[in-house]
Amino acid sequence: MEEFVGHLNDIIWSNALIILCLGTGLYFSIRTRFLQLRHLKEMILLLFDGKSTDSGVSSFQALAMSLAGRVGTGNIAGVATAIAFGGPGALFWMWMVAFLGASTAFIEATLAQIYKEKHLGQFRGGPAFYIEKGLGIKWFAVLFAIVSVVSAGLFLPGVQANSVAESIQNAYQIDTWWSGIGMVILFAAIVFGGVKRIAKFTEYVVPFMALGYILFALIIIIVDIHQLPDIIALIFKSAFNLEAGFGAVFGLAIQWGVKRGIYSNEAGQGTAPHIAAAAAITHPTKQGLVQSFSVYIDTLFVCSATGFMLLITGMYNVHNPNFGTEGAPEFLYQGLQNIMVGPAYTQNAMDTVFPGFGSYFVATALFFFAFTTIIAYYYIAETNISYLTRKIESPLYYHLLKIAMIAVIMYGAVNQATLAWAIGDLGVGLMAWFNIIAILLLQKPALAALKDYEKQKKQGIDPQFHPEDIHIDNAPMWNSVNQK
Repeated sequence: MEEFVGHLNDIIWSNALIILCLGTGLYFSIRTRFLQLRHLKEMILLLFDGKSTDSGVSSFQALAMSLAGRVGTGNIAGVATAIAFGGPGALFWMWMVAFLGASTAFIEATLAQIYKEKHLGQFRGGPAFYIEKGLGIKWFAVLFAIVSVVSAGLFLPGVQANSVAESIQNAYQIDTWWSGIGMVILFAAIVFGGVKRIAKFTEYVVPFMALGYILFALIIIIVDIHQLPDIIALIFKSAFNLEAGFGAVFGLAIQWGVKRGIYSNEAGQGTAPHIAAAAAITHPTKQGLVQSFSVYIDTLFVCSATGFMLLITGMYNVHNPNFGTEGAPEFLYQGLQNIMVGPAYTQNAMDTVFPGFGSYFVATALFFFAFTTIIAYYYIAETNISYLTRKIESPLYYHLLKIAMIAVIMYGAVNQATLAWAIGDLGVGLMAWFNIIAILLLQKPALAALKDYEKQKKQGIDPQFHPEDIHIDNAPMWNSVNQK
């Protein structure tokens, strides 16, 4: 099974996808005149724009729900994996993916808002919706929805559950079976409460977990602040093959940095638009800008926190037989030779400053990171089931999804990490291919919405969206009645 999944990943995650992701981010950055820089202040102000309604959630709740999906194992175990296989330079390429991906996140989130619908009293939207309504290619939309249900509902939760179980076992010596049972019980308690309970849960948990993790990372960096300039220099030297000790992994730095960057921040992957569509706002561009900023939070803040912890403490290892024999400072090579790539690297990094506490803290952080991601994956899968069953006014299929995901979480908790990561990568890759192709074909409405938003802002008014004013069809949710 591992060999088969690995072969599929080699095809899906070929250099073509890496080029496509970076190229798309660069293209949209140019087309939007680098909105990720121009509208940075606006992004922050919009975080608290709008309030939840009977049909939708607030902008901040949508941000928290999307961060629940973005901030997961990729921020702890994934960063460790990227550095282990690609060297310190992988962190730089993760930053590049975030910077360019912020524009991609804007396009997909804005499209999700423009073409959202209402089903069983709740706003629903995402790639399947904008592919059908914007491009008019229903078979493509149905295919994406099916892949998303399988990926978000069956593939990806296993990765998160696996990392949680392994880190808890490493820190607390609790068997993975018990971790799985605990996650299943908590998962059921939240998702059976519906979208509003999911939004409330993430609204309170996500900011707390992210800020707490970053705070502890800053303490570790401050303790060894004298090493920070050398670490930053090493990241850039490794990223561009200027450090002899990392010459053999230069190509892998780009590959793993991009791969884990996309996995972590999800820009272009097609998952976050489902959540972006749930926000009750006055203009699609508002949620597009909020989702752009969420990419920064995920990678520039949380992923960087992990990366600097690993590098500044030397608690990592690069899988290269010649690694450490020439070039870089000796302290960087006090790696962990016999520990599986993943949470253990970050736990040991934390233990160097907080002996006896670091492992427990990382295990706890990883639990919150991964568990909130599982909740987000449920919402994504549910939204695509909503698309596939729009003409059926029954929540039966939602209940079947809940039962299936409970089984997946339990299976992922006790399954080997290599297969879980491979299956997760397969799902991410498939969704990324489909979604990026779709948004490249359907970019015009999102760009028109941005222009309309900027025009109204210059007039000094709170932007209101009227799709007919910019010649956008098939967006009936934007009349005053449906927006409530």
